[in-house]
Amino acid sequence: MSIALVIVTVVAIAANAGIAAADFAKAPFVLANSAEVNVEPEWVPWLAALKMAGAAGLLIGLVAYPPLGVAAATALVLFYVGAVAVHVRTKVLHNLHFPGGHLALAVATLALTLTR
Repeated sequence: MSIALVIVTVVAIAANAGIAAADFAKAPFVLANSAEVNVEPEWVPWLAALKMAGAAGLLIGLVAYPPLGVAAATALVLFYVGAVAVHVRTKVLHNLHFPGGHLALAVATLALTLTR
C-alpha cells in the first residue's frame, strides 16, 4: 500500500465525513448552497447519508477489504459528477470548487485504489 493512497484516502474520508456532518447539522452554508441549486432541504440528510456511507466504505476499503474501497470511491465519483452537473445545469458556478474538489479527491482515491 502506497503512502499516496493512504494520504489521499484519509483526506477523502475526512472531507466526506466533514461535509456529511455539516449536512446532518443543517449548517446554514449547506442549506444556502442547496437552495441555490434547487435541492430541497428534505433531500439534504439523504445526500449526507450517501456521503457518510462513501467515507465509511473508503475507510473499510483502506484497512480491511479493498474491493469495498473501489466500490465506495466509484460511488463517490458518480455522486460528485452528479453534483457538478447540477451546479452547471443551474448555472451556479461561483461555488463549483466545493463539489469539484470532492470529485477530484474521489477520482484520485479511485485511481490510487485501482493501482493498489
